[in-house]
Amino acid sequence: MAAARKNSPYELFYWPGIPGRGEYVRLALEEAGAPYVDVARERETGMDEMMALMEGEGTRHPSFAPPFLRDGRVVIGQVAAILLYLGPRLRLAPKSESAALWTHQIQLTIADFAAEAHDVHHPISVGLYYEDQKKEAARRAEEFRGARIPKFLDWFEAVLAANGATKEKPRLVGKSLTYADLSLFHTVDGLKYAFPKTMGRLLRSRPLVTSLHSSVGKRPKIAAYMKSERRQPFNENGIFRHYKELDR
Repeated sequence: MAAARKNSPYELFYWPGIPGRGEYVRLALEEAGAPYVDVARERETGMDEMMALMEGEGTRHPSFAPPFLRDGRVVIGQVAAILLYLGPRLRLAPKSESAALWTHQIQLTIADFAAEAHDVHHPISVGLYYEDQKKEAARRAEEFRGARIPKFLDWFEAVLAANGATKEKPRLVGKSLTYADLSLFHTVDGLKYAFPKTMGRLLRSRPLVTSLHSSVGKRPKIAAYMKSERRQPFNENGIFRHYKELDR
C-alpha cells in the first residue's frame, strides 16, 4: 500500500527535542510524503499519550521505549521493526522476500552502529551524566574512532560495491532507494556531527558511502525536510553528541 493511498496519518511517538532514533522513521515518512503526526511534539497531550502506551494503557504490546508507531490498531516498536512494516507501504523496500530480509539485516546493523555511537559518551551507565564518566568515555572513543567506525564503514562500502553501486547512484539494495539508504544517511550525518575530524578523514577513502550520504541529502523531499522546522538539530542530549575532546 502506497503512502498516498492512506487516509489517516501515521502516529510517531518519540521524545521531543532530539532527532534520535525517531529520525530514522521520520526520514522514511518524509521521503514517501506520507502523512504523519509527531505526537509528543505536536499534541498538547502527546507526552501523556506516549507514556500511557509505554505503560500498557491502550495496547496489549507496549514498547520498552520510543520510538514506536501507531497505525490504526497496530502499534510497532523498535526502529528496524517499524521500518520493516513501513517499507513496503511506503515503497521503500524491495518486493522479493530475500531482498526485503537483506534490507532488514542492513537496518539491524545500522542499529548496532548507532548504539555503539551512543555508548561512547555513556560507556558505564545511561543513568549517569557524561561528566560522570569522561575518563571512560575517552577510552571508549579512542577504540570507536580507531577500530569500530572504520569496520562499520568498510562493511557498508563493501555492501554498496557488491550491489553494483556507483558514485552517481549509490544504493545498498537493488536499484531503487530503500529505507536502509535513508538510515545510513542519518547515521553518517550524525557521526559527522559527533566526530567531524574522524569522519572527514575516514570518508575520504570510502567514496560510495560518501556518495550515498551526499545523494540522499540532495533528494528534494529530504532536502526540504532538512531545512524545515520539523527537522530537529543534533544536540548534546541525543545519540550523536559532539564533545571535542572525544574527536581527534
